[in-house]
Formats: sequence, C-alpha cells, structure tokens
Amino acid sequence: MTYVVTENCIKCKYMDCVEVCPVDCFYEGENFLVINPDECIDCGVCEPECPAEAIVPDSEEKATDWLELNVKYAAQWPNITRKGAPLPDSDDWKDKPGKADLLSPNPGSGTT
Repeated sequence: MTYVVTENCIKCKYMDCVEVCPVDCFYEGENFLVINPDECIDCGVCEPECPAEAIVPDSEEKATDWLELNVKYAAQWPNITRKGAPLPDSDDWKDKPGKADLLSPNPGSGTT
C-alpha cells in the first residue's frame, strides 16, 4: 500500500503533508502535489495533516485514477522537502468537487 494525492489538492496545495513526511516523497506541481509511490513508506503521517483531505491510501476506490497521475508527475516535477505557502485562493477551492480538469501539468518552483 502507498498513499496517493487526489483531486481535493488541486488549486489548494496546502503542503502541511510535506512537513511531516519522513522520506521526502512529495513532488510539486504548479497547483497540485503528488506522492512518489516508490518512495512512500506507507507510514500514513501525511494523511491526517492534509486540510483538504486529499491524501488517501491507494486501496481506497477514489485513489485508483489518481495513482497513475502521482506516478507520472513524481517523475517530472521537483521534489520538495519543506512546507511552502498554499496557493493564495486555496481556501476558496478547498472543498469544491470537479477540479480534475483544472490540474496543471506544469511543475512547481521546487524551491520550498
């Protein structure tokens, strides 16, 4: 089992999860974070830290479509090891459904 970042993270990117990850397996996109499942040690400390409730075990049904995206973008985006600032309007987007089409394929700054 691994953990997966799902749609709820899009346009929020709170990054509380990054701060607690013991193996630095988070990667930053322009408006989304992903977990590298090959690096994740399945400790689960990130899941309760996410204000958007965007992190779930890959065994959950809603993780299925997102696992592939986490794998894809973890190979393309910069690794981050420290919490950065959330997106400016993250609270406005926090619990909005239907954000999948808003996922940007562009990498984040990676400077956090």
